[in-house]
Amino acid sequence: MQKRILLILFAVCFLGAAPRQITWVALGDSITYLNDHPDETGNRVTKGYLTLLTERYPRVTYTNQGHNGWTAVRVAENIKKLGLVKADVYTVFLGTNDWWQGKTLGTWADYEQSTGTGTVYGSFRVITDQLKQLNQKARIILITPMQRGDFVYINNYKNNAYGSYKPKNDQYLEQFAQALVEIGKRAKYPVVNLYHDSGITPENMVHFKRLKDPATGQYRPYLYPDYVEVPFDPEKDEYPYPEEAIYMTYDGLHPSDQGYERITDLLVQKWKGLR
Repeated sequence: MQKRILLILFAVCFLGAAPRQITWVALGDSITYLNDHPDETGNRVTKGYLTLLTERYPRVTYTNQGHNGWTAVRVAENIKKLGLVKADVYTVFLGTNDWWQGKTLGTWADYEQSTGTGTVYGSFRVITDQLKQLNQKARIILITPMQRGDFVYINNYKNNAYGSYKPKNDQYLEQFAQALVEIGKRAKYPVVNLYHDSGITPENMVHFKRLKDPATGQYRPYLYPDYVEVPFDPEKDEYPYPEEAIYMTYDGLHPSDQGYERITDLLVQKWKGLR
C-alpha cells in the first residue's frame, strides 16, 4: 500500500496531473444546430464548428444549444427555459435571424440600461446577464452574423431569403454585426467578427446559382451579383445550388465544411487557454 501511494505521488509531482477538461456551451441558431444534424443539410456538411474545435482540442467538451430559426430576441425571451448549464466558456452566435425577421436593433442604451427583449441590443443584455449568473468566471465569446447570399432551404424551396446585399425592414445585416462589436468592446467580451474578418462574402458564398434564363427558359449558372435580378420560382424551379455550386456555404447561407473551418479558425483566435 505504501509503495502504491509513493507511485501516485511520483506521478502527480513529476508527470503532472491530467489536463483539466473545459466545458463549452454553444448558444446559437441553425448554424450551430446543424453541427449535430447533418442529415438536415442533405448530408452536404460533415463537421460543424463545434466538432471541428473539439477535435483540435480534446480537452474541450461541448453542449449544443443551437435552435433552428431562433433570434436573439427569442433566445432572451426563453433563456430560463433552455436548460443552460454552468460552463467554462459560452459562445453566442446569433443575429442573422433577427435581421431577416425584422427585429428592432435598438442602441447601446438598450444594452446598458437593460431595457429587455424589445430590441436586439436589450436581448443580448438578457442573454449575457443569464450566462454570468450561471458562472461569473466564465468566458463569454460573441460571434457576429456572417454575410449572406440568397438562401434556399434544401428541404423546402419555399423557405428562401435574399442576401445581406440589401436591407430588410430598413436595416442592414452589417448593422447587427456592428452591434455585437460594440457590445463586445464596451462590455469587454471577445468578439469573433465573421461579418468582416472571415472573408466569407456574397461573391464566394457559392460558386454559382443555377437559374432559368428569363430570355431562353434554359437553366444556366449565374454568378453574384448577376443572380440577384433573376427570379426563382420555388413551385416550379429546380434547386439552384447543385453540389458543384457549394463553396463557403452549401445553400447561400449555411456554412459548408470549408465555411465551418473558417469559423473555427477565427473562434480559436479569440479563445485563450486552449493549448
